[in-house]
Amino acid sequence: MTITSAPFDHESAGAGPDAAAFWVRAADGVRLRMGAMARGDKGTILIVPGRTEYLEKYGYIAEDFAAHGYGSVCMDVRGQGLSDRLIKDPVIGHVNRFADYQTDMSALVAFAEAQGFARPWVLLGHSMGGAIGLRAVLNGLDVTAAAFSAPMWGIAMLPILRPVSWSLGWLAHSTALNTWVTPGTSRATYVRDANPADNFLTSDPDMLMRMRRQLDAQPGVDLGGPSVPWLYRALLECVDLRRNANPDIPTLTFLPEREEIVSKSAIREMMARWPDGTLIDVPGGRHETMMETLERRQLFLSQCVAFFDAQA
Repeated sequence: MTITSAPFDHESAGAGPDAAAFWVRAADGVRLRMGAMARGDKGTILIVPGRTEYLEKYGYIAEDFAAHGYGSVCMDVRGQGLSDRLIKDPVIGHVNRFADYQTDMSALVAFAEAQGFARPWVLLGHSMGGAIGLRAVLNGLDVTAAAFSAPMWGIAMLPILRPVSWSLGWLAHSTALNTWVTPGTSRATYVRDANPADNFLTSDPDMLMRMRRQLDAQPGVDLGGPSVPWLYRALLECVDLRRNANPDIPTLTFLPEREEIVSKSAIREMMARWPDGTLIDVPGGRHETMMETLERRQLFLSQCVAFFDAQA
């Protein structure tokens, strides 16, 4: 694996001085930005981000885990962050096949191995990263445990939009009309336009403003709504995961009370049937528990550390 230096904004990320970003090529040639976020003697967390996310968003989170002995690696998955965008319009989120994200996971594993990150490894997947990470676990990812933050095992949408999304998605998927943006979204980056005091992501206005500063500090990471084909492929992946996913490792899942982006019922349904799965409700929380109020962030960190420690 060829690894070369890539841009990374330490200040907006709140990352430690040793955090660094690198370019690698996935097996299919897509250029990805990988993050060596922190080192730790207890083991390493493979962080799989949500849709629209980027390395800088996890800088201070990696530092929090490092204070408890855990290193971490992360990546900009294809189509977002500073990794290669896949269609002519770079602000529309897109992937050619949902399974392509598993090629990115393989690159993340190869990167962590090449950089000598300590074992055991555990997984932390947020939102879309919860679907990507769960699929990787089912495919045999070598981790001892997995934690999920508001995982995308179903997508919340108004009932009137669901049949439209399926039908338009099938059409766009079939005819490769990848420039169609999903109904109800736009080409604008949500964080830039959202009301800090009332938004889908966090009930902490300061944290939303922090995300805006990250967008300003690292040009090129802005991303708007997903393409209709992306939504269609994501819906298919969620259906398959709900039908077939039964991981054989311990899992811990956080479900915010005020979640409006992913399906709360899908999360409860899946966790209820997993014999070694623990569900933690986050009272009053929005989608981004790791970017929530201090009390909720501390709940997330303490529960994850205790969970990972128990698997050692």
